[in-house]
Amino acid sequence: MLSYRHAFHAGNHADVLKHAVQAFILESLCAKDKGYSYIDTHSGAGGYTLSHEWTQKKAEYQGGIARLWHEQQQWPQLSGYFKAIRAINAGDALEHYPGSPLLAAHFQRPQDRLNLMELHHNEVELLRQNLSGDGVAIHHRDGFEGLVGLLPPTPKRGLVLIDPPYELKEDYQRVAGTLQKAHKRWPIGIYAVWYPLLAKAVDRSEGLKQALAQLGFEQVLCAELSVQAQADDFGMHGSGMIVLNPPWKLDEKLAELLPSLSQTLAQDQQAGFTLEWLK
Repeated sequence: MLSYRHAFHAGNHADVLKHAVQAFILESLCAKDKGYSYIDTHSGAGGYTLSHEWTQKKAEYQGGIARLWHEQQQWPQLSGYFKAIRAINAGDALEHYPGSPLLAAHFQRPQDRLNLMELHHNEVELLRQNLSGDGVAIHHRDGFEGLVGLLPPTPKRGLVLIDPPYELKEDYQRVAGTLQKAHKRWPIGIYAVWYPLLAKAVDRSEGLKQALAQLGFEQVLCAELSVQAQADDFGMHGSGMIVLNPPWKLDEKLAELLPSLSQTLAQDQQAGFTLEWLK
C-alpha cells in the first residue's frame, strides 16, 4: 500500500504535463500581489536526483524533460517551468528534477503558504530534507483526509494538487469523494487532479472524468497527453490533468502547448492529445 516511490518515474512525460499545468496555474496566482495557499496531497520526496539508481533504472526522464531541456528557447510558454528546474541545477546540466513541492516552492513569495502532505515515512523524511523555510508546512499524513482537514486554508485563494499513484483502484473513488467534501469547504479553490492513462483492461480514467464533472464545480477542464498506442493488457501510455475552477486562459495556454508537446514526447505514431471542457 505504501510501496510507490516516484523516483522511478521522475521527469517522465506524465511529470512534464503535470508540472506544466501546475506552473501555468501558479503563474496565474502570482499575477496578483495577494497571497495564495498551495496544498499538495501526495508530495513524495519533493525533488529527485536523476543519477540516482532508482531514477536510472528506467530513465523515464529521457522520454520526458530531457527531450525539451536543450530546446528551451522553442518553448517560451514553459519559461516558468524551466526556471524552476534551472534553479536546482548548475549551469546547463540536467542533474536534478523538481517534484511538485519544489516547483511550488520556486513560485512561492513571502505572502504565500505551502502545505505538503506525504504518508510514506521514508518519502516524508526526504521531503523535510528537500524543503524548509517560512510558509512551508510538511504533514506526515494521508493526503485525502488531510486535505479536507486543512480546508478552508489561509490565504483563501489557491491551488490543490492531487496526484495519488493509483496503485489501489480505490484511489479513483477517494479522489472523487474527497473533492466532493473539499468543494463544500472551499468552493473557490483551484483543484488540479493528475491521473494515468492505462491499458484497456485496467483504465479507469473515463469513470473518474464523469465523476468529477458531476461535482458542484462550475467549470471543469480536462487535458490528456498520450505518447504511444494504448496497450491491451498493461502499461501507461499517457496521462491527464483535470482542473476544477481553472484560472482564466488556462485552456488557451494548453491549446498552444499540447500539439507541440505531443509531437516532441511521442514514442510512436499513435501519440496525441485531447483538450476539452467536461463542464
